[in-house]
Amino acid sequence: MQAYEKLLMDLLHSSLDGYALFGSDDRLVYANDAFLSLMYVFRDEVGRLTFDAILRRNFHEGRAAHIGSGDIEQFIAYVESVRRSKPYRLFEVDYLDGRWFLMSEQTDAMGNMLLQIKDITKQKQSEQHLQAALYKYHVMALTDELTGVANRRAIQDSVSAELARCSRTGAAMTILLVDLDHFKRVNDTYGHHIGDLALKHCAEVMKASLRPFDMIGRLGGEEFVVFLGNTDSLDAMVIAERIRAQIQSLPLQTPGREIALSVSIGVATQNNNPTFESLYLEADQALYEAKSQGRNRVTLR
Repeated sequence: MQAYEKLLMDLLHSSLDGYALFGSDDRLVYANDAFLSLMYVFRDEVGRLTFDAILRRNFHEGRAAHIGSGDIEQFIAYVESVRRSKPYRLFEVDYLDGRWFLMSEQTDAMGNMLLQIKDITKQKQSEQHLQAALYKYHVMALTDELTGVANRRAIQDSVSAELARCSRTGAAMTILLVDLDHFKRVNDTYGHHIGDLALKHCAEVMKASLRPFDMIGRLGGEEFVVFLGNTDSLDAMVIAERIRAQIQSLPLQTPGREIALSVSIGVATQNNNPTFESLYLEADQALYEAKSQGRNRVTLR
């Protein structure tokens, strides 16, 4: 048995994971080399330091665990309230130097505690990279790739959610349908690359003309939709006319040529529990009238 005990102690002492034993008074009574290194404790301090003394010294010397509150005494009070609250406790700790550790505390009936520390930095980095990638793909799924505004699905869902949220207020809600005039002619005359640039240009001009809380999306082709929450027809016409005038006054600049652009805009306002579909249908009729009357104009339904 002694041979196996020696083997176990040798393994613990040489382990890359940190192992430490704390007595019932929370005084450090054993630590392997990895623990000493990870917690910045000297070998001759084993038997003298308590866990809170280790935390307090590392905090004042700016190392080891990241203390979110910045108040070490408050943090120590919290630690003391949870240590030994359960026979077994598992938790993650991030260090000031960017490393992450998985720590486990196992307490016996006498209050002695075995603490294990395992470096999980690579796993956390992989997890963070995966989360970042998932977020990127989520954004891409909701964004029109060409113009950078919301795509059809995203703008329809966002507007529907906002309409549902504001349905009890009775506030006026407005949709603008914006259509780039003679887009086929732009494509046929200058090529699809220039047509793409024209769509991006119009999207940028529209975003610059809107308020921070307005929503804009591309429905497809040369058609965009703008949602104006809590906006009556009078204010909506002012915003729509600003968009129209800005696009007309800011031609697309391309190498060797300047291409004049214009848009037709249909405006629909409702204040009796509107839906995206009802607003869209009215705005679409208004847009048809604007195009029938010669384009480059704003029409209110």
